[in-house]
Amino acid sequence: MSETPVWLLEREPGAFPFGCSGKRRRGGAIEKTLDGLAKVVRQAIASEEIAARPGLLQRLDARAKLLGVLALLIAAGLIRHIFVLAGLYALTLVLAAASRIGLRWFVKRVWLFIPLFTGVIVAPAMFSFVTPGEVVLPLGRWFGHEVGLTRQGLTSAGLIVSRVATSISLVVLLTLTTSWPRLLSALRALLVPRLLVLVLGMAYRYLFVLLDVVSEMITARTARTVAGRKGGRGARVVAGFSGGALFGKAHALSEEIHQAMLARGYRGETRSLERASLRIADGVWLAACLSLALLTIGGDRALGL
Repeated sequence: MSETPVWLLEREPGAFPFGCSGKRRRGGAIEKTLDGLAKVVRQAIASEEIAARPGLLQRLDARAKLLGVLALLIAAGLIRHIFVLAGLYALTLVLAAASRIGLRWFVKRVWLFIPLFTGVIVAPAMFSFVTPGEVVLPLGRWFGHEVGLTRQGLTSAGLIVSRVATSISLVVLLTLTTSWPRLLSALRALLVPRLLVLVLGMAYRYLFVLLDVVSEMITARTARTVAGRKGGRGARVVAGFSGGALFGKAHALSEEIHQAMLARGYRGETRSLERASLRIADGVWLAACLSLALLTIGGDRALGL
C-alpha cells in the first residue's frame, strides 16, 4: 500500500481559505417581499393538498359541511360558559385529527392571530377601572382606589377568547378540508348572491396572478441592479414604481379576462363540471351538527339557571 504524497498533504499558500470571510448582508425590502409572496403560495398549496386527503371532512359534501359549520358557529356565539366552549373547541381538534390535519400545525395557525387581535381588544376589560368587581390580582392604588384584575373581567376576557378560538377553528376546518371551487359552489347552492360568489372567486384567482406579476417585476429589478444601496432605497422602489405598474397590469389583465369569459359563453352564472350529490354520510353529519348545536345551547342555558 503506497503512502499519500507529501505534496497532497501540504497547504497551498495561494489557496482560498475555507469558511466565510465576508459579512452576511441582511435581506432588504425586496427580499422580504419575495419571501412573503412565496409564503402565501406555500400556504395555498398546503391548503389544496389537505383538501385532497382522504379524511373525514374531505369525504363530505361541501353544502352539508357549510350548513353544519354554520350551525356550530351560531351555537358558539350563543354559549355563555367557558368550559362549554372548551368542549366545543376540543371537538374541533378531534375533527382536525380525523381529517388528517396535523394538530400542532392546526393549533398554531389558529392561535397565531388570537393574541395579536383578540388579546389587545379584551385586555383592558380585565382591569377594575373598566370592569368593576372582585379584585383577584391587585396592581396598586390610583386616586385612592384599588386597581387590579377583577374576576368578572378575567371571566369576560376568557369567554371572548374562547369563543373566537372556537369560531376560527371551525372556519379553518371548513376552508382546509374543502377546495375553493367546491366551497363557492356550495355558497351559490345555498342562495348566496351570485355577484358575491363571483367576486370571491375572481379575487382568489387574481391573488395568485398578481403575486406572479409582482414576483416577476421584483426579479427583473433585482437582475438589473449592479450593487446594493443603503438608505432604504429597496423599500422605496417596491412601494413606488411597483404600485403604479402593478395597477396598470392588473387593470389590463382584468379586461382581457372579462373578454375571454364573454367569448366562452359567460352570462353571469359560474358553472362547475362536477355534479355533487348528497349522501347518507352528509345527512348524518348535518343531523349531528344540528343536534350538537341545540344540545350545547340548551345545556348552557340550563347551567345559567
